[in-house]
Amino acid sequence: MAHTAMSGKGTTPGDDPLQTAVWRLRSRACWADAAALLEPRAEHDAGAALQRAALLVERCLYTEQGWAEAEDALRTAEALAHDDTERGAAACERGQLAYAATLHGVRDRADEARAALGRAAALIAPGAPGRALLDFRRGLLAENLARSPQAARAAYRRAHAGAAAHDDPLLLSFTWRHLAGLALRDGELAEARHGFAESLRIREELGYLVGTAPALASLAEAEGEPEASRLRAEARRLFRLLGGVPTWLAAQLAPPPPAATA
Repeated sequence: MAHTAMSGKGTTPGDDPLQTAVWRLRSRACWADAAALLEPRAEHDAGAALQRAALLVERCLYTEQGWAEAEDALRTAEALAHDDTERGAAACERGQLAYAATLHGVRDRADEARAALGRAAALIAPGAPGRALLDFRRGLLAENLARSPQAARAAYRRAHAGAAAHDDPLLLSFTWRHLAGLALRDGELAEARHGFAESLRIREELGYLVGTAPALASLAEAEGEPEASRLRAEARRLFRLLGGVPTWLAAQLAPPPPAATA
């Protein structure tokens, strides 16, 4: 995504101070505060409007809240988009919002998600920086809505290659984790363990706190005891620290029921 008049993503020294502040808030699950920093520019700048919309869409996925605000921000971004790259990025965010609403049972918007991501694919050229994120999101739809692990794996692999080519470590942390999840489903424990460990390493290096608990919990699924219990305990600590975000992690981290006694 292009961030007009802003440099970097806030994750490396020398990035625009605004991007650094936005990243720090986002990584700590403070999406509304991060979006507020962008609001003055987002009223007239397409890049800032797209980034603000993306933050609020991400908040919906992680918290199951803020749907109306995300819709409003997305409409603003769509109205300001003036070239295929920006229109494609806005369509990608619309697809993600529709996916999140469907995944969380807010409303079935699967057809809208597919249509929006298809529109994004027609606008974002193969090899363009935004294509890797689009491929990843198409993988999410294939895995979680279409229940097609083969299509999901192919999309995740394209996204993984694109993220590596464009030096996008955060996206790599997602592709590593989701490819590892498919490997675990297929019983490939060593491959799953490696992918989950890479995802966790990247997130810890970036300081992506809100994504660290899911990475710990995923790695625990591929580890034996006592390491698995240690990883889950650390994930629970971070989950509580962030106020129960991401919400969908609660069930995975629920402690096992006490053993029945005769």
